[in-house]
Parts: sequence; structure tokens; C-alpha cells
Amino acid sequence: MSISLPLGRRILIVTGHYGSGKTEFAVSLAMALSKNNATGYEKIAVCDLDVVNPYFRSREQSELLESVGIHVYGGIYGKGTTAEIPEISPSVRAPLEDANCFTIIDTGGNDSGARILKQFEKYFSCDQTYLAAVVNASRPETSTLSLAYEQLSSIELALNMKIDGLISNTHMLMETSAEIIQRGYELCKSLSGKMGNDLLCVTYPESLVSIDELTTIPEQKFPLGMYMRQSWLDK
Repeated sequence: MSISLPLGRRILIVTGHYGSGKTEFAVSLAMALSKNNATGYEKIAVCDLDVVNPYFRSREQSELLESVGIHVYGGIYGKGTTAEIPEISPSVRAPLEDANCFTIIDTGGNDSGARILKQFEKYFSCDQTYLAAVVNASRPETSTLSLAYEQLSSIELALNMKIDGLISNTHMLMETSAEIIQRGYELCKSLSGKMGNDLLCVTYPESLVSIDELTTIPEQKFPLGMYMRQSWLDK
């Protein structure tokens, strides 16, 4: 199962607040697209542009992604991460310039993490780019409509771009339930109305919640693979 973007959008920028689950979504989507061959493009790439948080970065799953044919771009140190030296390899321009490549960009959190995109803005024409914001209503910074609106508005201001759609990704780690997902969906539905954008999809951890429990949500539903979780987080 995958999600549908507007026709012609081959660059998906995934942004949002810290801890919203941007990277988990980006990796899960890339894996789903590779299995379904659903993009219509010859290649799929993931660009890790997170220079803010050294943990839970998509480049950590480079071997898994590359094993199914997904190209991974990011730091000059390859899969390695550096906490002290922000670093982005010039090679990330390659998929952005390749008209035959569907590219998922995993950014850092909040407006500070999104600013790294400014150096690549010439590639982000409105006819081929979709800017999506991940929202987790269980995070204190986006637990209410006003707080979430403030967070996403600051990202739009930093990028001078309008967020095209929201990804409702509300969870409580291993305690996630259908009720928690429903609560996040309702907040994101109100938020999309206030911001004037789409509610692109609602995520759910398929190992914990069945899609049959989410029948009250009419929007696209996307199962997360939980690729970024380490076993110690569940102890």
C-alpha cells in the first residue's frame, strides 16, 4: 500500500516538528514505493538533509534501502552521522536534477531544520514538488490546533513555501491505539482546513493497529513499517 500524490509531483519534501516521525514516514514510504513500483519513474531516491538531529536519520537505513534499489544521499561521510559538524554532500543535487527519479527529501525538524532546503530551492518548482508536513498530536508542541498551526506556519515562513498537505502521524509508541490515531486525525482535519491545504494521509503502525479499526477515517491510510525503531525503545 502506498499513497497518491498529484500528477507530476516527483519531489516529496517531508517536514514537520521535532519527533513527529518524519524519518519513519520517509523510509516506510520509500520501501512501499519500491515494492509496488508505484511512482511511474525509473528510480527512487531518499535525500537525508537532517543536519540538526544526529539520531533517527534515514541514512541509518542506507543498506536496507539500497538493497531494494533505492538510492540514498546525504552527508559527505556516507552512512555516518556527525553531531558537531553539519554536513551535506553535493551529490544530493543528482536526484533533484534527474527527471527520471522520484525523490523523497527527509528534512530536520521545525523551521531551523527546514532552512537547509533554501540552498536547493531552484529545484522546487510548484509543478513537480509536494511539501508535506508530518504532525503528531501526541507531541506537546503540536497537541492543539493553535500550537500546530504556529509550528507549521513558522516552517512555511522559513521556506517561503506553502505546505501542500499534512500527514497525520499521531502515536504513543508501543501504546498506540485506534483511538489515539483518531484523535490525531481530527486535529489534522481541523488544521488542514485552517491552513487551506490537503490532509494527504493518516498513518498507522500495522503491527499494533488494524486498518479495519480506522473505518471512520475516509482519507488515505498508510501503514508504517517502523524501520527506525531500535529494540531498546520497547523495553
